[in-house]
Amino acid sequence: MKRLLYLSLISLTIIGCGTSSTSTSSTAPKIEDANPSDYAATITQEELKTMLYTYASDEFEGRDTGEKGQKLAVEYLKKQYLEMGIASPLGGDDYFQEVPLERQKVGDATITVNGKTFKSFEHLVVLTASQSENLNLTNLVYVGYGIDTDNYSDYKSVNVKGKIVLAKSGEPKDADGNYVTSGTTEETKWSSGRASLSSKRDAAIENGAKGLIYLDEAMFSRYAPFYQRRAESNVPGRISLKSNSPDLLRIMVNEELAKAIFPNVLTEDKPKIITTQTTINIVNASEKVSSENVVAYIKGSEKPDEIIVISAHLDHVGIENGEVYNGADDDGSGTVAIVEIAEAFQEAVKNGFSPKRSVVFLHVTGEERGLLGSRHYTDNDPIFPLENTVANLNIDMIGRTDPERKEGDRNYIYLIGSDKLSTDLHNISEEVNATYCNVDLDYTYNDENDPNRFYYRSDHYNFAKNNIPVIFYFNGTHADYHKASDTPDKIEYDLMTNRAKLVFHTAWELANRAERIVVDKATK
Repeated sequence: MKRLLYLSLISLTIIGCGTSSTSTSSTAPKIEDANPSDYAATITQEELKTMLYTYASDEFEGRDTGEKGQKLAVEYLKKQYLEMGIASPLGGDDYFQEVPLERQKVGDATITVNGKTFKSFEHLVVLTASQSENLNLTNLVYVGYGIDTDNYSDYKSVNVKGKIVLAKSGEPKDADGNYVTSGTTEETKWSSGRASLSSKRDAAIENGAKGLIYLDEAMFSRYAPFYQRRAESNVPGRISLKSNSPDLLRIMVNEELAKAIFPNVLTEDKPKIITTQTTINIVNASEKVSSENVVAYIKGSEKPDEIIVISAHLDHVGIENGEVYNGADDDGSGTVAIVEIAEAFQEAVKNGFSPKRSVVFLHVTGEERGLLGSRHYTDNDPIFPLENTVANLNIDMIGRTDPERKEGDRNYIYLIGSDKLSTDLHNISEEVNATYCNVDLDYTYNDENDPNRFYYRSDHYNFAKNNIPVIFYFNGTHADYHKASDTPDKIEYDLMTNRAKLVFHTAWELANRAERIVVDKATK
């Protein structure tokens, strides 16, 4: 990558973010003397476009996790960092953090209750199983709706550590017909659908359960035929992350099986120990999938142990029905933006302006498969301690515009999460933008009640759940989202450039301010 920095002559783009004159000093360089606008100017439309036309080309085959195209992608990124002279925290020329994945394939599963055997797809579906299991259970725990919040908990009166729990779908209502967790009639994350399933899964994990048997008759009627078709065909199974500890065993069951385990499951809500003799037998035939995150960093000059992480996912969905899903916006745009941001920081380093804090450039795999690469980084193998991680700036789709957005400035970006954990981070983001970029910061999807739940759907969430302040930069969806038509020719490169500069300026401020930002809204 041949790159030159012109500090005295800065070309103007259609939309200019942070251009100004260069400060000079007769003494040794200090970071306070640096003008970040000079380095933001190295982030150009031309370089972003050149990289993206390669990264989102047919040659990379849609960058599906563990496939040939994803391997080409990680090698491409490694080459960029080597050419820029940006080091790997893993040492030498090893820029790859191995992510242990497996393609799930359940060979057979049965549950026997008091001598009666219930079979896969007729009565149960195994959603997650880390290994083959042969369990004789004499003490299951019924946890009602499986909800655990500050104002309502099905777990407070029972100890489920190391046990299998039985929970049912839905959420109770009060005498006025309001959901008990919210006090309103609006659906909550506990009340129905996939959000309910994931929320109750998380509650079981947080309370130390080994497994979750989940009753949802309506969802089972949809899941069972789908899982059966996949089991009986050659369609690859779901890719999952191998954790340092076994994943929560998750089994969805129908009413017949749930009633066999606990006859009063539909009418009784109070948690209790179930003494029904139950046996679970699962054959796990999962296959290993090879994949990796790409990680580079610039070591801080004054506070190297304090870490700013800039992330984007390197994968997309691959090839479907013979068509390459290039993923130019999702998330080729975020990926090449990070490379340009890294170059801007490195040019500053060459001029003697190393950031005070370390800046990590993290390209994660498996986002499209369930935020797997970022979850491995945060949950299994943090390269840098999470307690030392100041903030995560996550870039996922910054090259297009949202056709559903209300009329307004096209030079916008959706910001999600900036105020969730740190007032400092939100204020810094606003001030940096006002000083350098003047992008229209749109908080539409930052709403707690956003039905799209975008806050939970990209890699920043794995940092946020660990009380690390985050900002998710996102242009919104469009007609080409997750389609073969998400190609580089449709990217609006002036917008993408300005958005990348916004992220750079925000990271620069976080890396170089005197005090670490305060986490004043930590969750439990």
